[in-house]
Amino acid sequence: MPRSPRILDLQVVWFKRDLRVRDHRPLVDAAERGPVLPLYIVEPSLVAAPDFSAAHWRFIRECLIALRAALADRGQPLVVRQGEAVDTFQRLYDATGPFTLWAHQETGTRLTFDRDRAVRAWADRHGLPFHEPRQQGVVRGPHNRDNWRSQWTDFMETAPLPAPEALRPVPVRPGPLPTCDDLDLSLDGVDTLQTGGEAAAHRTLRSFLHRRGRHYPSEMSSPQTAFRSCSRLSPHLAWGTLSLRSVYHRIQDRKASVRALPPDAASDWRKSLSSLESRLHWHDHFTQKLEDAPRIEHESFIPAFDALRADDHDPAREAAWAAGKTGYPLVDACMRALRATGYLNFRMRALLVSFASYDLWLDWRQFHDVLARRWIDYVPGIHFPQLQMQSGTTGINAVRVYNPTKQAREQDPEGAFIRRWLPALGDVPVPYLHEPWLMPKNVQRESGCRVGTDYPAPIVNHEAAAKRAKDRIFALRKNPAVQARADEVLDQHGSRRGERSRASSSDSSPSGTQQALDL
Repeated sequence: MPRSPRILDLQVVWFKRDLRVRDHRPLVDAAERGPVLPLYIVEPSLVAAPDFSAAHWRFIRECLIALRAALADRGQPLVVRQGEAVDTFQRLYDATGPFTLWAHQETGTRLTFDRDRAVRAWADRHGLPFHEPRQQGVVRGPHNRDNWRSQWTDFMETAPLPAPEALRPVPVRPGPLPTCDDLDLSLDGVDTLQTGGEAAAHRTLRSFLHRRGRHYPSEMSSPQTAFRSCSRLSPHLAWGTLSLRSVYHRIQDRKASVRALPPDAASDWRKSLSSLESRLHWHDHFTQKLEDAPRIEHESFIPAFDALRADDHDPAREAAWAAGKTGYPLVDACMRALRATGYLNFRMRALLVSFASYDLWLDWRQFHDVLARRWIDYVPGIHFPQLQMQSGTTGINAVRVYNPTKQAREQDPEGAFIRRWLPALGDVPVPYLHEPWLMPKNVQRESGCRVGTDYPAPIVNHEAAAKRAKDRIFALRKNPAVQARADEVLDQHGSRRGERSRASSSDSSPSGTQQALDL
């Protein structure tokens, strides 16, 4: 950056996963203290990371365009720079002189954690104040898990902050917003994503609270209904175009207003609103796990599980799963829908992980980046604990193996979702749609779907694979050392409402933590 005149009391607000102007503590506090330079850094190391994708950037870029406009309306547009964070701040310091740095606390990957520590060390060397207020209910530093819930509630019940009315501008050029092509990111397979930006986030929240959400608890599980009836707030919460606290307060407002509705409608809405509120809690409950134990990004809660699948990795099976070519229609339809849209409801996500972990016996560490790149709402603090829970490596949760055919019949009985994403099965009669490998040859000819040619034969026998997986997991769980470590995991990470279960489960209705994140 060229040398600019020194700006007295310059406040630099570093936007990361908080791409909004409402309920933004760093922006509000900075605006009260001096001229504000709002900054977003496109970091090559994060763009090149194995958990990042073009789909992420496309959504983020829409959010940045909206954020730049919202900030410009207040007097100072968003400044965008490409480069590593420390290098970018050093160039800014060289150009403008000392400044105060603001950013929200973030619970991310080891890469972003090391980046944040490097920025703080840089700020300390230059004698620059660096403020990191909380963004959500996650507690940083020593805390007592027994009173975590009350701390979370206290934070959520404080009023969301209004956006600053005006920002004192600074003479720094805004800079271009790179495209996917500029960053060498390919949108291969991505078709339709949710719209990014703060205004889109609030529209989505409004439509759920007043129209789409009435039957949320009963419609969240089927992919046929979930794409509309789930809140669809997860990408906005992931990238911070909407704060959890804002959603919490809007839920409370809506709870009050539904009292005036007819009894049936009021009852439906109360159930839906309570259900969504519980998921806000679980959002931070899971993120707290990664905050407290960063190691779980790379190793299982109970390290003994890391060796369980180590010698059985089959790259061909993993590739078939990732491509949606396993021969199990609902699994394949879910994977192809995810690739095209960046979204799946929670039960279908659990199905994908169950199939990878138990049917294909894949280690979660080998496939977590595949899913991270495809979830537009990828949040590390949710991603890693959930993968481990669904893979059976926590030691404190039920081993829940999903039967892909049973799930297909229950959640897509007429096969509309399957037919949409698997055109090869478009004319297969319903009696064979969920198990096409059972089609007689004449039915295959008549439907134009030859199993093994037009659509793959199953790459694994579910019943045999599920039994083998559960036998191996429960044999390890019986080890006294593993049981002792499970007690430690429960003490450090468990919900104080009884998260623990050592029981086996196959396709029982998921409850509690198993339904936690249908946002």
